[in-house]
Order: sequence, then C-alpha cells, then structure tokens
Amino acid sequence: MSMNDPISDMLARIKNAQAVNKRSVRMPSSKVKVAIVSVLKDEGYVRDFEVTEEGAKRELEIELKYVDGRGVIDRLDRFSKPGRRRYFGSDDLPRVLNGLGIAIVSTSNGVMTDAKARAQGHGGEVLCLVA
Repeated sequence: MSMNDPISDMLARIKNAQAVNKRSVRMPSSKVKVAIVSVLKDEGYVRDFEVTEEGAKRELEIELKYVDGRGVIDRLDRFSKPGRRRYFGSDDLPRVLNGLGIAIVSTSNGVMTDAKARAQGHGGEVLCLVA
C-alpha cells in the first residue's frame, strides 16, 4: 500500500493514540518524521521518542505525554499538504493561538518552530500547527 502523505499519517496516529490514552505509538520512520518529533519533544508536547532498526526497516516509537490524564496536545493539524504546498517568508509565518501554540516549519536550516525561524530570519514550508 502506498502512502501519499506520511506526515499526515503520523499526525493522525498521534491524535488517535492520544484520544484512547495510549502510552506510546509506533510507525514507519523517516528523517522528516524524526525531525518533527524532535521539535515536539523540545517544546514539551511528547515525552520521548526512539528510532529502532530491524534490518532495512526503521520504526519510530513516540511516548505520549499526559497531564492529569489529559493529553498535552489539543490541536495537531497538517498545514501544507502534498496537493498544495504553503511557503511563507520569516515575517509572514503564522502564529498559533497568539504564541501559545507552535507552527513547525521546514527551512533551509532544518525543521524548527515558527518562533525560532522568525528569530533566525528564515522562512519555509509550514508543515503543521500544534497547540
């Protein structure tokens, strides 16, 4: 089975696992997925993650984070899609809930938050919005 948008699949798996209070979620790994989850971990939205290899197959396991039995992530939406890529300059990057959430941006210097991209003067493709 081919997958058109692996990032959307990752976000859906995280949302679904959190909705049923799973401790962790596993999925096929890629460099972009690891970069996105790394940003989520740095910002405190997930507890931890690990990449495991079984021969040529790499899997990403994400340990979800809960506070008082409620998931930390309230909103996790795909912004730029394969059918319509959305690019912004550093001054035009979207603000999520007036700075309470983050936008994950793919820049020429790697994947980072919108605030970090703005501070470094980088624009890029906004991958997803997190709150």
